[in-house]
Amino acid sequence: MSPISHNLQAVRERIAAGARTALRDPQTVQLLAVSKTFGADAVVDAADAGQRAFGENYLQEAVDKMASIHAFRPDLKLEWHFIGPIQSNKTRPIAEHFDWVHSVDREKIAHRLSEQRPANLPALNICLQVNISGEDTKSGVAPQDVAAVAKAIARLPNLKLRGLMAIPEPADDVEQQRAPFRKLRQLFEQLNEEGLALDTLSMGMSADMDAAIAEGATIVRVGTAIFGQRTYAK
Repeated sequence: MSPISHNLQAVRERIAAGARTALRDPQTVQLLAVSKTFGADAVVDAADAGQRAFGENYLQEAVDKMASIHAFRPDLKLEWHFIGPIQSNKTRPIAEHFDWVHSVDREKIAHRLSEQRPANLPALNICLQVNISGEDTKSGVAPQDVAAVAKAIARLPNLKLRGLMAIPEPADDVEQQRAPFRKLRQLFEQLNEEGLALDTLSMGMSADMDAAIAEGATIVRVGTAIFGQRTYAK
């Protein structure tokens, strides 16, 4: 068993244990393997261990990686999620290459993705990023503006608004970790009460996934616990 296969198994067991502790079915929590900065070989290794959904932050790196994997292993049917910040001039390749986008933080970006999604592809799955901790340095819609932005995005063609995403301020204590996730879940429930049929809460990473699962996460985004420590290019 490769190190990545071994790590994947450990992460899946941790997700299942967290779900059972929260009295949830482990099948209701999807693992998104965050493969940014890791090569095509690492993705293929994880795919051979049964992983199908991969998250990427850097557009050009991701597109090159997809092409490399397709050339090397055209049999692999993978699901690609864009989870990084989005510049207006980069929306077209995102609309063309990805199945999901978790980091939509303003209507302008959603409009561009809607206009640029190729007609031969299914609707692009969208999560609205919420700045749940109110940090000045973080992207995301302010909680008080979420309902208006979500309803505007839900009306756009070629997109399917699936839910909300957040990256809260780091905290060491589980109760402190749970508080912003709870706030995001309450926003999610409020939107559903107002008529939006949302099914996705993308929240929780390697350090805080247990707290996120306890508060209702349906997708956890895990990178280092699967692929190891990242080395960023200078």
